[in-house]
Amino acid sequence: MKIGEIFKKGIFSVSFEFFPPKGEEGERQLFQTIKELEELKPTFVSVTYGAGGSTRDRTRNVVKRIHEEVGLTVMAHLTCIAHTREELIEILEDYRGIGIENILALRGDVPHDTPDFRPPEGACSYAKELVELIRERFGDYFSVGVASYPEGHPESPNMEWEIRFFKEKVEAGADFSITQMFFENRYYYEFVELCLKAGIEIPIIPGIMPITNFKQIKKFASMCGATIPQSLIEKMEPVEDKPEEVAKIGVEFAVKQCEDLLRNGVPGLHFYTLNRSKATLNIYSAIKDLVPVRDLYA
Repeated sequence: MKIGEIFKKGIFSVSFEFFPPKGEEGERQLFQTIKELEELKPTFVSVTYGAGGSTRDRTRNVVKRIHEEVGLTVMAHLTCIAHTREELIEILEDYRGIGIENILALRGDVPHDTPDFRPPEGACSYAKELVELIRERFGDYFSVGVASYPEGHPESPNMEWEIRFFKEKVEAGADFSITQMFFENRYYYEFVELCLKAGIEIPIIPGIMPITNFKQIKKFASMCGATIPQSLIEKMEPVEDKPEEVAKIGVEFAVKQCEDLLRNGVPGLHFYTLNRSKATLNIYSAIKDLVPVRDLYA
């Protein structure tokens, strides 16, 4: 099922993001998580792609297994900065061959172990170029999603710049967007307002990161430029070495965040699960009465 078509029907989306694990135990844990979250009837799930294409095969194998064994609608992340166009076409042809219809088109991060990295000759250097390549080569076969950054991409000098380049991705053929994690909803609302003023009307799905490991999330937030509210920091720091306390505070915060988003009519919620189900299940249980009724086959 194409995710873009789901949004065109006005169906509220609940989705989950996973990463391709290393080793058999990690994969066992992932598919146990998927089994537990499957009960929530997600609109779709997605699988990330490592920096520089480092998880190319693992991402593909997890996507294929979810598609064939679990039967959920799955979206494969694909980054372009480290691949030639020929390699990208090969990857996309493979996904089409196994029946995958949804791609999240990303520029991707520079490989961490290659400080002097340069994209291959003729590569797609930006997500916009990957979206264009998908549309030129595959037409409307794939539903294409892109990332958005409510607080601005770390490389963007200002929000005017951010909106300009986001609009280019949309005009290249993106059907919908999923945001980088954020913890203050005002950034999301302000970003959506800026997009509307710029004529951008695709669904923009808020990305929710439940905090279960505060030290880890602080690192993530500093890398992507997400602001953690001072009031939350003050609650988290005294207990950051107590996982149960951190998770309790993190779930309570995410519940309030999601409740506010739902009351303000967002088109969906996308949960960054970190391949664990407990926090997401607890959040969903608390907000389920606010989640619009979803019928994917209406």
